[in-house]
Parts: sequence; structure tokens; C-alpha cells
Amino acid sequence: MIDPASLTVQWPTMLWAMAALPLLAAFHLWQSVRAKRGVMRYAGLGAVASATGRMARVRRFIPPMLMFLGLAALLFAIARPQASLVMPARVENIILAMDVSGSMKATDIAPDRITAARSAAKAFLEAQPRSVRVGVVSIAASAAVAQAPTDNRENVLQAIDRFQLQRGTALGSGIIISLATLVPEAAINAEKIISGKPPFPPGGVYPSYNSPEFKPVAPGSHGSAVIVLMSDGQSNMGPDPIAMATIAAERGVRVFTVGIGTPEGTTLSAQGWSMRVRLDEDALKKIATTTRADYYRASDAAALKKIYSQLSSRLVLEKRQTMEITALFAGLGALLAMCAALLSLSWFNRLV
Repeated sequence: MIDPASLTVQWPTMLWAMAALPLLAAFHLWQSVRAKRGVMRYAGLGAVASATGRMARVRRFIPPMLMFLGLAALLFAIARPQASLVMPARVENIILAMDVSGSMKATDIAPDRITAARSAAKAFLEAQPRSVRVGVVSIAASAAVAQAPTDNRENVLQAIDRFQLQRGTALGSGIIISLATLVPEAAINAEKIISGKPPFPPGGVYPSYNSPEFKPVAPGSHGSAVIVLMSDGQSNMGPDPIAMATIAAERGVRVFTVGIGTPEGTTLSAQGWSMRVRLDEDALKKIATTTRADYYRASDAAALKKIYSQLSSRLVLEKRQTMEITALFAGLGALLAMCAALLSLSWFNRLV
């Protein structure tokens, strides 16, 4: 699809040729008036002319109008127009950042959160084209790359099956590790960021971690890489997740978040202690909105699989490519001129 706002010409001086169009229109109008006066000199011909009705008068102007538009398109084609073509493009690299903290044992999603998450992640993986490279990052008290981005689906599946639940949740670490893995050219020092001492700067600004020449890009503008974060949102360790999302946003990488669990949550008991684990939607929503992505909530296993189906379709982006469209205008002009000639021959037995 062509974006009309991006239409430009390579030879703008050739647009002066279109100045001839008003002259041609004026000449045709003068010819029409002159012919009409000649007809009206004879009463009999005038009566015939008046009897032709409104439809005949409309027909008289259709071929010249089409010819005029055709010539306009042909003259515009001489200036070599070009425009941005909007085409579908799919994300090429995806990191599945999966929460493997102890709260993922909760059974508010049957049979439990981690099992449902594994199942949905596998369904999501199967929905991706073979050309898409997928990596896996596990998140607990720390984050680690379980599988570097690869097009080998078997390796990714094995990484998902190897997850072992651990204590603690460091969503911020998971985001920054995923970002550093996904965009290595950004040279992000994930270790330095993770080992930074709190309190973290308000608003998630880390000027010391950016080189002087670094220039932030528009959030969500990275067209080939995204992070999909699956968690219950309860981060209790590591750097601030919103701050890490800001770093991702400055590099144009979107972080889609999938909430695993229910806001009501459930009580987990183990080794003599118990705790209430709830879905922290606010945190996950902020991460997604900061990076211009979307948040999805899964209340049960079936809904989780449906979410991943929707998410797959959201990863089809719009890619813009500037192309010359001279042939398009030339073809349109020739088509309009041909239609004008055929209609004139059919209706009046003459060319325009």
C-alpha cells in the first residue's frame, strides 16, 4: 500500500509540463462553445440538441475529462514520482523471558502457572515461521540465557523443558539480559546495570550507562526484535523493571508482557511457611506501555494459549520501503486515455 503523504518526485522541474493542462482544457472548452453556436444557428438542429436530454450532455463531458486526467497522470510520470510502500514484515528475533520463580507453582491456573506457561510457550513457538530466531531467558533471583536466539526449534523446546523453579524474582534483570542478548550491537553492559546499587534513579534514567554518542530512538521502532515477558509480575530483586523497560524503549525494542495468574491469587505453602501470591498487573502493564507494546492477561490455561495466538499476529509489522512509481502513473494515464477514446468512439463515432 502506498502512503500518500510520502509522495515525492525526483525531477521536480518536469512538473512545469503540467502547466499545459489548463491551456488544453481552455482550448477544448472554446471548441465546444464554438461547435454549440454552429449547431444552434439551425432551428431544426437546435431542437434535436435540446431533445438529447441531460444524459447526452453528461456523456459529452466524460471522454474529455478522462483524457484530461490521463494526460495529467502521464505528465506527472515524467517527473519520476516515488513513494513509501507499506509492506508486511515479521519480527526476525524473539526472546521468551520466562519467570521461573517459586510463585509460578501457584495453582490458580490449572494445573499450575509454570506448566500452563510452558504449554503456551511451545504453542507460540510452533506458530512462528522457521525463519524467526527464538531465544529463551529464565528469570528467578537472577536472570540467565537458557538458549541463545536460534532457528533450531528443538533446542528452544529443550530449554523450556529444563526450567527449574527457584526463589526470588528479578524481572528487571530478565529484561536487561534479554535486551543485551537480542541487540548485541547496542553494547549494553548488563552486568554493570544489574550490579548497580539501589536506590535507582527515578523514571529509569541511567545516563552513566549510555555512551556520549548514544541517541535514543522512538519506542517500538526496532522492527526486527521483541521481548515476550511471561510472569506473575511480582518482582522483588534486582534493578527496577520499569527502569529496564525504559532502556529497552530507548533502543526501540518492545516488551510484550503476559500476566500468568489471577489478581486474587492463591496461597503457597512449603517447609512450614506460607505466602499469598497474586498477579501484579500494574507492573506488567507499565513495562508494556513504556515500550509501546501490549499487555495480555491469562486467567486460565486455555486463555493463555489464545493470548499467544493473538500475540503471534501482533508480531507482523509494517515495513516501509521507498520505491519509484513512475510506471504506476504511466499505466494509469494510458488506461484513462484509452477509456476516453473508446467511449468517444462508441458514443459519438469520433475520437475525443
